Amino acid sequence: MKKMIMVILGVAVSLSLAWGGLAADPPAKDQAPAVCPVMGGKANPNLSIDHNGKQVYFCCPPCREAFKKNPEQYLKKQQ
Repeated sequence: MKKMIMVILGVAVSLSLAWGGLAADPPAKDQAPAVCPVMGGKANPNLSIDHNGKQVYFCCPPCREAFKKNPEQYLKKQQ
């Protein structure tokens, strides 16, 4: 019985390490950045605009509109 429990625990640890390794992979270069330049929240990959040939991603539609009005103000924050 103890041997069976040890095998099950070993498999569980192996699987958790494997999933942890997958989650730790760096994001692809074409993915949205993690932070909205306006509010600083998590960016939504479906909310973006092209600004000077670069995709800029936002957390919500109002942030996207605010950025359109004064992009340089928000780009300074990111630097």
